[in-house]
Amino acid sequence: MANKGPSYGLSREVQNKIDKKYDPELEERLVEWIVAQCGPSVGKPQPGRQGFQTWLKDGCVLCELINSLYPASKPVKKFQSTGMAFKQMEQISQFLTAAEKYGVTKTDIFQTVDLWDGKDLAAVQMTLMSLGSLAVTKGDGCYRGDPNWFHRKAQENKRDFTEEQLKEGQSVIGLQMGSNRGASQAGMTGYGRPRQILN
Repeated sequence: MANKGPSYGLSREVQNKIDKKYDPELEERLVEWIVAQCGPSVGKPQPGRQGFQTWLKDGCVLCELINSLYPASKPVKKFQSTGMAFKQMEQISQFLTAAEKYGVTKTDIFQTVDLWDGKDLAAVQMTLMSLGSLAVTKGDGCYRGDPNWFHRKAQENKRDFTEEQLKEGQSVIGLQMGSNRGASQAGMTGYGRPRQILN
């Protein structure tokens, strides 16, 4: 990975498309939230895609973030700032596992290489957005920051109907199924009979 050169042709086009999805305004909001959630000890990155990646790359900030969202026990017990690549990737993986347990769907979770190699930082942003939305929605007192930074996730709206109400619904024919007036089979021929053609 250290000796990887620039990409050309189709690979370059694909990477450019992925890079265009990265949102600098969203980056600012996510940095504000992470600092508000974890405290000023996590620092702030240099503005821009490269600074954002470098800030999150070793996994420490991410582990600090996910731990701050749990009220009692911390999902990531041990993490430390290190220069070893495999250790950094392991810490990113620990964050991803804890985020999935927290409720982030598998489709919203980025791959470790998306962050570590900087392949798809837009996917990293989407994971953090999804995590923030979940934290706001849960309302367990662990979320810190402006609640308007994230959308609330839809929650279950369970309803209980009595047997009588359910039976009433069975006798109603909804108009979305079409009208039941004027329906008849007049003029239809039986199946399999040839059509009569008169000259």
